[in-house]
Amino acid sequence: MVEAWYMDESADDPRRPHRAEPSRPVGLEQLRQLGVLYWKLDADKYENDPELEKIRKERNYSWMDIITICKDKLPNYEEKTKMFYEEHLHLDDEIRYVLDGGGYFDVRDEEDKWIRISMQKGDLITLPAGIYHRFTPDERNYVKAMRLFAGDPVWTAYKRPADHLEARGRYVASLAPTA
Repeated sequence: MVEAWYMDESADDPRRPHRAEPSRPVGLEQLRQLGVLYWKLDADKYENDPELEKIRKERNYSWMDIITICKDKLPNYEEKTKMFYEEHLHLDDEIRYVLDGGGYFDVRDEEDKWIRISMQKGDLITLPAGIYHRFTPDERNYVKAMRLFAGDPVWTAYKRPADHLEARGRYVASLAPTA
């Protein structure tokens, strides 16, 4: 099951857990309210997993590739991991499935506070278009992940502030309580 929590304010190494003290865990329901979707799958059978295929079909995740984020496999590793950790949003959902290793997605809640989501082997997550977020590997410095897209991949990240973008407006409107 996914593990998530509110972060501390430390500017220390981002690859550390950064749990707020006292601990403030975040459950799946709170993540769902932010538009974050989560599944736990068997990463050892990702090549022939009917459950993964069902999710891909239902959500139209037609494109995929695999990225390995580590010093030996990712050119310009230090530069790329710094870029991944800059707060940004996308115009499309960001879908990642961790096949090995681990890392953290940080997302903003409705009050602009950081929530850290631990991503480990078997975790599949969808971050909605327009949500401010960032990513870092954990202290192992190794993540192998499947990247999924509905349609052709678009890699453009819009650094904060990007509140003028339509995707951001739609996302913020989705957070508003319904009468």
